[in-house]
Amino acid sequence: MMKSILLFFCGFFSFLFAWAQPKFEFRGVWIATVENIDWPSKKTLTTAEQKAEFIRILDMHRRNGMNAVVMQIRPVADAFYPSQLEPWSEYLTGQQGKPPAPYYDPLEFMITETHKRGMEFHAWLNPYRAVFNLTKSSIAPTHITKKHPEWFLNYGGKKYFDPGNKEAQDFVVRVVQDVVKRYDVDAIHFDDYFYPYRVPNVEFPDTKSFQKYGKGMTRDDWRRSNVDSIILKLSTVIKQEKPYVQFGISPFGVWRNNDKDPLGSNTKAGQTNYDDLYADILLWLRKGWIDYVVPQLYWEHGHKLVAFEVLTDWWAKHSYGRNMYIGQGVYRSKEPKSYAWHNKKELPNQIKRLRSYSEIQGSVYFSSKTFESNPNGWSDTLRNNYYKYPAIPPPMPWIDDNRPAAPELIIASAQPVGADNTVALYLRQDTADDFINRYVIYDFKDVNDQNITDPKNILDIIVYGNDFYTLNLNKIPAGQKRVTIAATSLTRTNNESEKSNFLVFERSGNRWRQVTTD
Repeated sequence: MMKSILLFFCGFFSFLFAWAQPKFEFRGVWIATVENIDWPSKKTLTTAEQKAEFIRILDMHRRNGMNAVVMQIRPVADAFYPSQLEPWSEYLTGQQGKPPAPYYDPLEFMITETHKRGMEFHAWLNPYRAVFNLTKSSIAPTHITKKHPEWFLNYGGKKYFDPGNKEAQDFVVRVVQDVVKRYDVDAIHFDDYFYPYRVPNVEFPDTKSFQKYGKGMTRDDWRRSNVDSIILKLSTVIKQEKPYVQFGISPFGVWRNNDKDPLGSNTKAGQTNYDDLYADILLWLRKGWIDYVVPQLYWEHGHKLVAFEVLTDWWAKHSYGRNMYIGQGVYRSKEPKSYAWHNKKELPNQIKRLRSYSEIQGSVYFSSKTFESNPNGWSDTLRNNYYKYPAIPPPMPWIDDNRPAAPELIIASAQPVGADNTVALYLRQDTADDFINRYVIYDFKDVNDQNITDPKNILDIIVYGNDFYTLNLNKIPAGQKRVTIAATSLTRTNNESEKSNFLVFERSGNRWRQVTTD
């Protein structure tokens, strides 16, 4: 009997743990622009259609519980913003170099709309890809491949910056510096394309650069040193411009197989970061050059060569104190022969596994448009279960750990509760602080239990500057007779203040009124 009781409680608490939602968790989604994968859906959309489509995408992800978008703004040495360095993207207007009409700044628009929803905006740039398709891509006369053809190499039907060319490296660094300086981005994000994935039996044609710059190194070590150098340059210039802007990398899911290196994972990947893409992610983490890493683990549990559970465990042990989010391949649910991804339990089981590691603080999903069809009911699963309550992206204490001052919550109208059961609230921040950028609004069910560590109590996350908040008491569940409202301030690096003063409201029939407490 005692054994049965113990087994019951073990199972019960395991169930609770699996469903527990952390208050601090990164929930991001990649929005790809290359080849119009996610946005804009067509090269022919008008400005109004582009804006409406992006807002619809943001609203969908916010409903699903996401708190960040990773937005591709430079897919092929082009720009989704006005730039003196690179032409307008073909994927925005159908012709590289052609501005949107009526004219607007898509990047400024996207950042503003994202922040309005209390979400982070991570600007995703591809470092080295310059022409996606040598026979079909639109190339403007002002494109950098036209100005400096000596910086580029053709490989696999595409054109790439030569990573060994120092002038090319410095140009990429200037592009990133320009974005950080001019735009209110929360992060700069690079994907897995450093040296390109190998084409069978075709060597990447960088012999001239190797002969010029190799200096006695093996070609593999020299290639890795090239990638290391640009990561260090980027890290340095980002922090010089704005120390709070994060720098994140999303590498291929396998650093090295353990048949090549005892430090590697127990996998049999055909290509790896270290040996084929020349990206030594662990070095960058150990050196503190990057703030977060998002390994792309686009495989399922039990995969014969690269199992999700094996790689999750390996990466959790190699975060070196930086934030670790896992890239999850929801797009594979659309692949007819990816049978494991047709199992509706695969994604929930992945989330539960990630939450079992303290070293892993969230997920990023590839890609946005997959969620539009609610594959396997996963949009519902996130919205109603695993992401039911809002979450704050995790802090980064190595950038700063300064807690802001708490706001003061004030009723901003003569009548505390309006005839429509809404309350106009003003969040006063007496301490001027440029690094405060959001407020968290809390709804406590019990005035004597104001626990800000429980995400169930988060009502909303709003942008700083929007200091007035309309509390709609009609949305309070019918069975709840009282609500206690309070707020906190958040910095750009997600440090949270102490709780503000609180206000209490009580239901009387269909009307609400403010009540005072001792």
